[in-house]
Amino acid sequence: MNTKRIISLVASLALVLSLSVGLTGCGDKAAQDDNQGSTDGEGTKYTVGICQLVQHEALDAATQGFIDALNEALPGQVEFQNKNASGDSANCSTIVNGFVSDGVDLIMANATGALTAAAAATSDIPILGTSITAYGVALDIDDFNGTVGGNISGTSDLADLEAQANMITEWFPEAKKVGLLYCSAEPNSRYQIGEVAKCLSDKGIETKEFAFTDTNDVASVTQSAADYSDVVYVPTDNTAASNTEAIANVLVPAGVPAICGEEGICKGCGVATLSISYYDLGVTTGKMAAKILTGEADISEMPIEFTEATPKYNASMCETLGIEPLEGYTAIEE
Repeated sequence: MNTKRIISLVASLALVLSLSVGLTGCGDKAAQDDNQGSTDGEGTKYTVGICQLVQHEALDAATQGFIDALNEALPGQVEFQNKNASGDSANCSTIVNGFVSDGVDLIMANATGALTAAAAATSDIPILGTSITAYGVALDIDDFNGTVGGNISGTSDLADLEAQANMITEWFPEAKKVGLLYCSAEPNSRYQIGEVAKCLSDKGIETKEFAFTDTNDVASVTQSAADYSDVVYVPTDNTAASNTEAIANVLVPAGVPAICGEEGICKGCGVATLSISYYDLGVTTGKMAAKILTGEADISEMPIEFTEATPKYNASMCETLGIEPLEGYTAIEE
């Protein structure tokens, strides 16, 4: 009796083990099939290096727009190496040289210092710039026709400079002296200042340049500008964008208003701006990147792209300085 029971138990156990192994095999095969399907669905993997010159609202928005657009176009296929140079051009060179050594598939250069470093580092890896005001100036290209060629293209944050000059006289028709406040280390800032100065000169308005070299002399140079000016103009300038509080701390007590080249700077220290959305600019750049990575477009033939500008005003600054906002301007969101 005991022997029969033992034999029966052994037979039952063997049957259970047999079924278990069979089911496990089926499960393994199903898992393998699922994994294979996932791999096929994901497609080609890409590595994209992002070099951002400095952290501030406008550049941060452009980087985020770029990442969001690429993730939407190529979901799950892009690995980002997102680096910030902390405002140091030498750091840009170190970062992009690292990208080249890693063999990334594309470099996104956010701001002029990042673009020039990337251009010097490689002539093979595709480079897309963003938040670049004038590519001809940044890359020292004579008679720039809108397409860089080679391995470089991108997007520009340039808003109509003549329209910006006109804003100064529209908002402040009694102004006689305009101080031009910018960073001397940024070629695109010098370009904007020069163009606005020409437009204002044609209107009979006196201008004077006030250039800081870095964050250390922003306050003192701004004070000199405030002492001279009826109105101050600040272009799209990365050093200014990182130091709007220091600029406002001088201009506001002096009662001197500022017209600014972009929304982030205006939000911090200005009255009005002809501004673009840097997030949208980044999105446009990301869409360009997707076309390049997938072979849909040849970067050497891609012209620089722009985005629409919108006239905006800083409601709190207008209230502080007792200035009535003009019609046709949208309030900047607080």
